[in-house]
Amino acid sequence: MATLTKSRGKKFFDKFTAVSVKIGNEIHLRSLRDSFAVIMPLFILAGLGVLMNNVLFPQFAHGQNLTNLQLWGNNITNGTLNIAGLALAPVIGYTLAINKQFKNGILSAVIALASLIIMMPSSIKLTTLKGAKNTLVTGGLSYTNLGTTGMFSGIIIGLVATELFIWFSKMKHLKIHLGENIPPAVAASFNDLIPAIFTLSIFALISTLLVIYGNTNLIDLITNLIQEPLRKFNTSLPGMLFIYSVGNFLFTLGIHQTVINGTLLDPVLLINMNKNMAAYAAHKHIPYILTYTFRDVFGMVGGTGCTLCLLIAIFLFSKMKSSKDIASLAVAPGLFNINEPVIFGYPIVFNIPMMIPFVLMPVVGDLIAYFFTSIGWMNRVVVMVPWTTPPLLNAYLCTAGDWRAVLVQLLIIVIGVIFYIPFMFMSEKVMQKTAQLQQ
Repeated sequence: MATLTKSRGKKFFDKFTAVSVKIGNEIHLRSLRDSFAVIMPLFILAGLGVLMNNVLFPQFAHGQNLTNLQLWGNNITNGTLNIAGLALAPVIGYTLAINKQFKNGILSAVIALASLIIMMPSSIKLTTLKGAKNTLVTGGLSYTNLGTTGMFSGIIIGLVATELFIWFSKMKHLKIHLGENIPPAVAASFNDLIPAIFTLSIFALISTLLVIYGNTNLIDLITNLIQEPLRKFNTSLPGMLFIYSVGNFLFTLGIHQTVINGTLLDPVLLINMNKNMAAYAAHKHIPYILTYTFRDVFGMVGGTGCTLCLLIAIFLFSKMKSSKDIASLAVAPGLFNINEPVIFGYPIVFNIPMMIPFVLMPVVGDLIAYFFTSIGWMNRVVVMVPWTTPPLLNAYLCTAGDWRAVLVQLLIIVIGVIFYIPFMFMSEKVMQKTAQLQQ
């Protein structure tokens, strides 16, 4: 009976792992993950601008001098957060084309960008300074659509436009052959001329029909019907913790957590993070507790699974030389939230006792930080810091200099150490018995 149960359990884990790997390697999701990695420096730079404008500059400048200095951060915001959707579409077009081994990745990026612009409304309602009436201005684009709000539109249009363009490009009868002795760049552009025309014409037709018959545009439809419902579920406390835990569990099976989190969670958490940064820069109410940086700072202390807590537990309480040796090697990268030496060296992977705290401790950390943020004891996260920023410093910076966030992270570390201790002892006993059996 026990053997049968074990066999069924193994089959379930094998199937679960296979499905997860298949999802993570799906070409569109992989392209999405690659694209976010490309534009991540924009978001980190935006966080730097917000931090300088609202924390550093006010320390020594006031009045008009402060306003002049803050133009620097405002310009950074315009070139980062306020073009997030605009930047995402062509990057996705390029990465998808490369992943599909399509020869003209640059043109794919241009087509994706052009398609996004075509679908954007060209008329904008502006409120006068006195707020008395709205003025309709034509021939302009809004930062609202180009920036964070337009990120999901950039994703969907970037993927669809690139797929359409590649599909048309594979049709031989749509190619224009100019003969020999033609520069390769010119020949390539003419080869893809008709597919490009067809792709952009389809998006132009859709945009026209939406305006004529629906008095709307695709950007608003995507935002209201897809982006907001998905964001609300995935960034709800239960939704975020569940998806994040599934990703962390996969890591214990040797599959990197970004397979799940990088595709299902990171995009929507980034939207929340960017909106928080924009609101803080504009001195408005900070809308969200759960963001990309919140999850990392309070749920990834020392890396996925809060393994810095495990390293501290090993140094303080472990009596196994091999464990202390691994911890000594892993502590330096662990201080910068790089924990592969622990995951594969201790190991966490396929170590049944260690799977439990590795999956649950991030949940505990995020819940603790969520509680203190929700009651107003700690500032909301408003600055995106690089994920390699050391613990304690990252808590201070991401909350724009709130020392209480540092205390909360210290509390999480203490609880994490206590939480890891019994599982560490259990794991070491298993290691010792395994070593004895092998001898």
